[in-house]
Amino acid sequence: MDTAPVNPPPRLLMGPGPITADPRVLRAMSAQLVGQYDPAMTGYMVEVMGLYREVFATANEQTFLVDGTSRAGIEAALVSLLEPGDRVLVPVFGRFGHLLAEIGERCGAEVHTIETDWGTVFAPEQVEAAILEVRPKVLAVVQGDTSTTMCQPLADLGEICRRHDVLLYCDATASLGGNPFETDAWGIDVATAGLQKCLGGPSGSSPITISPRAVDLIDGRRHVETGIAEDRDVARGVRIASNYLDLAMIMDYWGPRRLNHHTEATTMLYGARECARLLVEEGMAAAVERHRLHGAAMLAGVRGLGLEVFGDVEHKMSNVVAVHIPDGVDGDAARAAMLEDFGIEIGTSFGPLHGKVWRIGTMGYNARKDAVLVTLAVLEQVLRSGGVTVTAGAGVGAAQEVYA
Repeated sequence: MDTAPVNPPPRLLMGPGPITADPRVLRAMSAQLVGQYDPAMTGYMVEVMGLYREVFATANEQTFLVDGTSRAGIEAALVSLLEPGDRVLVPVFGRFGHLLAEIGERCGAEVHTIETDWGTVFAPEQVEAAILEVRPKVLAVVQGDTSTTMCQPLADLGEICRRHDVLLYCDATASLGGNPFETDAWGIDVATAGLQKCLGGPSGSSPITISPRAVDLIDGRRHVETGIAEDRDVARGVRIASNYLDLAMIMDYWGPRRLNHHTEATTMLYGARECARLLVEEGMAAAVERHRLHGAAMLAGVRGLGLEVFGDVEHKMSNVVAVHIPDGVDGDAARAAMLEDFGIEIGTSFGPLHGKVWRIGTMGYNARKDAVLVTLAVLEQVLRSGGVTVTAGAGVGAAQEVYA
């Protein structure tokens, strides 16, 4: 079979993720491999742990990478925390809350949900009332749900969970690095993320941080594989249902014992390290402010084009905005024109919002002025082609006012 080398078309990925990876991350990922126990490799692993403590704003010793996309991190967290029959409470305000509930069911947990309209978030007292009714072992919540663009406030949830002896897990895939996130200050027990959003890298590695009390729970289910070490007799508790995503074994692999588990995804580790290094070099507060600025410019720009923003804007993530597709415009055809004629990708959404909104991201490497202005200029042309009356330059002009 005669096949050509990989040569993807030039794209500016301005959807809800994945985004255009930072060239510095791609360069780091081109570095040569070393063995998984090479001192250089274990040194990089230690550096990764330290860097992601700064990204997550935590002192948690157990801060590392789960090999796999962000969903692997979510599954690792839930399958390691939840035993069959445990109760888990999931506040659902978009597609990814439904995902947490499904994964909880697959873990054999007794899953309870509360729901709010897409485009809104929960007040702390709503969550506390549900905790008092359900008495869960774990509260599993998404911070930023890209399906609705909403950002769930977390600052009060940790204190509520500790008061009622509940563990707090947070999926921060779409929000970490672009929105405030304070693991320790907010009392979050386990948080996971992905590289392909505000962290500016490719999908394929899931940073995770685990609090000491969550470590104690997971370590209470610790089992060692036959043939790995002589201390198999220390096995205790209900064995974690997944081998690959068993956080007790992964902690042994990343820890000083270096007990063999999987072979670390070296190239992804290089990329994840560079994502975190760049954020820490910039400063987490500065990175959050950068996302806020360019997100605000995009928000002003789409409004300048006359588009109606979806949802409760006060609780919107800074790094993605959803707009209602104007009446009479073929949303998929417009997206296709942006991609084919201009090389720019934006997204639609899922479920009740599919075909009704466009989602436009300003995150990671694409949280920058030129990407915002070019996207708005192209969107104006596509709207005109779809028969929408638009004031010339209104979107770019409104964004420029934000930058001014």
